[in-house]
Amino acid sequence: MSLEEASRQLEAAIHDARVAFDCILLEELDRAHTNAITARAAVDAAEQAIRVEFERREAEKTDKADKAGSGSTEKEPD
Repeated sequence: MSLEEASRQLEAAIHDARVAFDCILLEELDRAHTNAITARAAVDAAEQAIRVEFERREAEKTDKADKAGSGSTEKEPD
């Protein structure tokens, strides 16, 4: 997943939440419930995509730091 996918999922969540809100006003509770569930699922998918990207970037930083530090931390033999 990517950050673009996270954005799409959040847009879908916004839409589904708005539909759920409108359905509540119309007293269509079954449809409101369904849309609230799909909104929550979209938020969860977005959160997962963001977490994966965050972890990927943290691992990349760690790898760069390890590579940069590996040459300078070694001692020469006496």
